[in-house]
Amino acid sequence: MSTRADYRHFLSIPTRWKDNDVYGHVNNVEYYSYFDTAINTYLITEGGLDIHRGAAIGLCAESHCRFLREIAFPGSVDAGLRVEKLGNSSVRYGIGLFRSGEEAPAAEGWFVHVFVDREARRSTPIPDRIRAALAPLVVEPAP
Repeated sequence: MSTRADYRHFLSIPTRWKDNDVYGHVNNVEYYSYFDTAINTYLITEGGLDIHRGAAIGLCAESHCRFLREIAFPGSVDAGLRVEKLGNSSVRYGIGLFRSGEEAPAAEGWFVHVFVDREARRSTPIPDRIRAALAPLVVEPAP
């Protein structure tokens, strides 16, 4: 299991009333929304991703989440982000969701983006500005 120190970037995301399910905790599908929010906020703000007109877009090819502890409204989630593999046209992110002030994650997972040409929907190299923004998030693979 990872800790906060294993992630290179954090985004605080407030939980919302609608995130809770009838059992009083954040529903599992919302965790994937937090993953998406952390990744795409970073790509837009740091990598210059133009979600409306950019020639290249990132499509989710694969994702996974391991649920470890409950998250609930009200509160916030600190979404930790790292890059586990940076390829030519794809990137695998590692994501940890942490309850405020806690070192152990409430959930951890991964998410793979494949960059494609917006029109042709064919694989394309990760744009240079995005690659440059992702490079500081790269972590060494586990032995």
